[in-house]
Amino acid sequence: MSQKLKNLKTELTTELDNILEYWSKHSIDQKNGGFIGQINCKEHKIYQSEKGAVLNARILWSFSAGYSITKDEAHKMIAKNAFDFILKYFYDSEFGGIYWSINADASPKDTKNQIYALAFVIYGMTEYYAVSKEEKALEFAISLYKKIQEYSYDPIHKGYFEAFTRDWQSIEDLRLSDKDANEKKTMNTHLHIVEGYANLYRVWNDENLKNVIIELLEVIETHFINEETGHLRLFFDENWVEKPDVISYGHDIEAAWLLLQCAEISGHEALIERYKKYAIQMTDATIEGIDQDGGLWYELEPKKNILIKEKHWWPQAELMIGFYNAYQLTRDENYLNIVLKNWGFIQKHLLDKNNGEWFWGVYEDYSLIQKDKAGFWKCPYHNSRACIELIHRIKN
Repeated sequence: MSQKLKNLKTELTTELDNILEYWSKHSIDQKNGGFIGQINCKEHKIYQSEKGAVLNARILWSFSAGYSITKDEAHKMIAKNAFDFILKYFYDSEFGGIYWSINADASPKDTKNQIYALAFVIYGMTEYYAVSKEEKALEFAISLYKKIQEYSYDPIHKGYFEAFTRDWQSIEDLRLSDKDANEKKTMNTHLHIVEGYANLYRVWNDENLKNVIIELLEVIETHFINEETGHLRLFFDENWVEKPDVISYGHDIEAAWLLLQCAEISGHEALIERYKKYAIQMTDATIEGIDQDGGLWYELEPKKNILIKEKHWWPQAELMIGFYNAYQLTRDENYLNIVLKNWGFIQKHLLDKNNGEWFWGVYEDYSLIQKDKAGFWKCPYHNSRACIELIHRIKN
């Protein structure tokens, strides 16, 4: 192994510890239990803020996956706390779903079943099961998988619908967030369903689940991957009519490596070969979004050719995995150099050297984007996963 790879692995091992330490030290809610719903950009803990299912599921995943490397029992204990908290307060025992959010006092707030959230709970529960062998975690993940298949799966046109009411009826507002199009089938949700399902298959070798994963990867290939451009199509109606939107560089590069990983878990040889090809194509398409400083721009509005000149934390994390994955597939040093340059950008502009964790991002002039350090969407999952994936991938 080259010295630069040794250095990178060492630095990322340290950074994983730093990320987990920040969340261990700052995110545990000593007043209300569980985890604080929001820590703002000034490190102010907002105890009365609502708590999101996605944040809690991602904390569960991060500390479970992190424990597999750190072997720190304190990390495993935080994962157990997240597991217990989700089961006790986010699980809707009456209808078998997951509340999108709860109040600070743990009473239900937004009770809709957003399939994206169920997928992340599956992802977290299965990772926790892998390190704890807690049967309840596996049983819970399987029950959520069955709910998604029962209510969200489209047996006519294939794919999955976005969201439902608490009792699984249709719902008017399907969006994950205000910036999303209000459409019935989205790339983001499909990406994270297959991510959760593949993680479930790693610990539960069910033939039906395997076939579901294969079909899902074929649906993503057919509808979401633009084979002409290498970018993702993001929004569709129920009949797979596209509603054109932005190019999301972070999602492009996340999908590049993650979909190949899911194909490899499925063991379907023809799909693996096709997704290797897409991994390179999508990685190459992402290059257009990389600035001269090594940072990845947020989005492009293709109709007006307007670049959203912000560099958020999570696309940088996904870039590191995606381009290292391309390097593994091709041994082309150019991909590795992009990883190293991006890590240099992260170290210089995104790591909070005083308080820990990563800033939300920077604008074009490198001024900080004044958004959460921890919150509904600011979680330890992307950056801890970048560290974990590269630690595993850089061979000793």
